[in-house]
Amino acid sequence: MPDGVLINGKGPYQYNDTLVPDGIDYETIDVHPGKTYRLRVHNVGISTSFNFRIQSHNLLLAETEGSYTVQQNYTSLDIHVGQSYSFLLTTDQNASSDYYIVASARFVNESQWKRVTGVAILRYSNSKGKAAGPLPDPPQDEYDKTFSMNQARSIRWNVSASGARPNPQGSFRYGSINVTEIFVLKNKPPVTIDGKRRTTLSGISFVNPATPIRLADQFKVKGVYKLDFPSRPLTGPPKMETSLINGTFRGFMEVILQNNDTKVQTYHLSGYAFFVVGMDYGEWSENSRGTYNKWDGIARSTTQVYPGAWTAILISLDNVGVWNLRTENLDSWYLGQETYIRVVNPEVTNKTELPMPDNVLYCGALSKRQKPQDISFATSITTSSSKLFLAVLMVASALLFH
Repeated sequence: MPDGVLINGKGPYQYNDTLVPDGIDYETIDVHPGKTYRLRVHNVGISTSFNFRIQSHNLLLAETEGSYTVQQNYTSLDIHVGQSYSFLLTTDQNASSDYYIVASARFVNESQWKRVTGVAILRYSNSKGKAAGPLPDPPQDEYDKTFSMNQARSIRWNVSASGARPNPQGSFRYGSINVTEIFVLKNKPPVTIDGKRRTTLSGISFVNPATPIRLADQFKVKGVYKLDFPSRPLTGPPKMETSLINGTFRGFMEVILQNNDTKVQTYHLSGYAFFVVGMDYGEWSENSRGTYNKWDGIARSTTQVYPGAWTAILISLDNVGVWNLRTENLDSWYLGQETYIRVVNPEVTNKTELPMPDNVLYCGALSKRQKPQDISFATSITTSSSKLFLAVLMVASALLFH
């Protein structure tokens, strides 16, 4: 459900009191007139996109997931599972009253989801009264995702801003680099494999190995995984495998995420920022590359794929390791909708990967190597903070699950 910080406990827009204990107030953000504030908004939910908006205010988008964006004003923005954005909020209203901050569920039956709409208050220091009346409207396209996709396409990389970017010189021209590897990853609705409900990528439902993949490499343990993930979806029956993508160190990979399910999927790649270069409805084809943004596609680590649509990303494989590519939708992720990209430096060097830590946990075929762990420090922390953790857990559970 919507990002948990912005939900109230008192007044006209209340928590579901079957989930949240008494005494938890709604969030109020206090501001001064004539100032500019940076707001970081995250969707830390497990399955649902939401729309974020502030009554009577524009949101100037400035950053997403470590990349500066072309600065554009939005009256509201769809934020999908696992995504983060930074907005610049200018307090330029007359403060005749407080203002509602709203995060409401998207692409669901909205009449059923109104009870979990997140509401907070923006309060000017010279406010003349409490917020009242109806909440600001969400986009009027409950079952039409065209508006949301066009909005997503409008989010572009700021190629002239100084600061962090995928290369330190700021001269990365991803559109002119030759692609060395192409993978089309297709997800579908859940299927039954060997009597079990599973989700798949390209016909493969990932099975987590008993022995960690990187440790298997380190100690040359055979049979833990296969480097045979298909570059195109399988045409035969789906299967359960520990199948990895064999990435080439310093290669340039094109990945097309094809969503043939009925709900929005969000994909995250650990260890990388990738370039989102295209998205559209229908089946991706070779001709789809003609629509790619080859100049200022946003660099980020999490991207949405709309139902019945595709999203194309480009990845510069310069980070050695074994990196998880997964859906962020928990109900699909835990059933197998993921894989890993294995990137190995063929040169014998210690400069492209950190050494294995001393307290590494061994399991599976390497469990006999496990040494006793010193847990005294962790135990003392757990004991002293257990009450605080329990309170946070209760609130988080109330905010994130539906």
